[in-house]
Amino acid sequence: MSDSYSNQLGGSSGGRRRSVGRMVRGRSRMGCTTRIIIALVIIGFAYVKMRMGSREEVNPYTGDPQRISLSPDQEHALGLQAAGQMEAQHGGPSRDERATARVNAVGLKLVQHIDKLLQPGAKSIKYEFAFHLLADDQLINAFALPGGQVFITEALYGKVQNDDQLAGVLGHEIGHVIARHSNEQMTKNGFLQGIGTAAGVLAGGDDLFSSQQVSGLVSHVLTTKYGRTDELESDEIGARLMLHAGYDPREILGVMEILKQAGGSGGQIEMLSTHPLPESRIERLKNEVLPGLGVSVE
Repeated sequence: MSDSYSNQLGGSSGGRRRSVGRMVRGRSRMGCTTRIIIALVIIGFAYVKMRMGSREEVNPYTGDPQRISLSPDQEHALGLQAAGQMEAQHGGPSRDERATARVNAVGLKLVQHIDKLLQPGAKSIKYEFAFHLLADDQLINAFALPGGQVFITEALYGKVQNDDQLAGVLGHEIGHVIARHSNEQMTKNGFLQGIGTAAGVLAGGDDLFSSQQVSGLVSHVLTTKYGRTDELESDEIGARLMLHAGYDPREILGVMEILKQAGGSGGQIEMLSTHPLPESRIERLKNEVLPGLGVSVE
């Protein structure tokens, strides 16, 4: 009798465990389905928002279609608005009037040849370029704001060995402006952040910290992918501008060597960097860009 009673208890307990197990698995599947739906809604909303707030145009210099959200006038206004802040972050304008005049002269000479890069039948965008030498003598850097504000630090300026290398730096930054990289990137960022958030929802479950980590990583990788493409495109534009303006485009290789030495041997992984490694850029310039311009690198 005790055996019978024990068997009855075992059967009843096993049934309850199987029932609870099915309920847990059902809730897990339901939770997973809910997260997928939420993720798809987030991606859909981000995509619709990007499409409604932007338009597709063919860039007159690169010939590539791109989605942008700012007009040239808006790009110029945004660049002017941010210029003062960027100067303040880098010690203000340089006090070296001669060096400042040299930067301005080389930059304006390059600008005069921009229209030679126009695609057939395309209309030029008349950006109002201005070139700035910054007092920062520690950070080796150059950058451009939308609309034509171009900056180089004294630290980088002091490394360039001639006007050709200076033209290589400034031509690269001009390339970012006329290719409208900042405009395109700002348009994409909202959508990429939406994808990152959706990935966090799918991977994180109830762990918010984990969700944020996944979201941030996905957004970062997606964003830097476009950044690396933009950098390579600007290398090519800069080399083409140098050639048209009478500078030696091979000297852009010297600029890459400066960046390579400045980077040291930190061992940063290229796929998580906003810029391609100088070695990668040098190889592309030697094997594709310069030969494509009819320039020998021997």
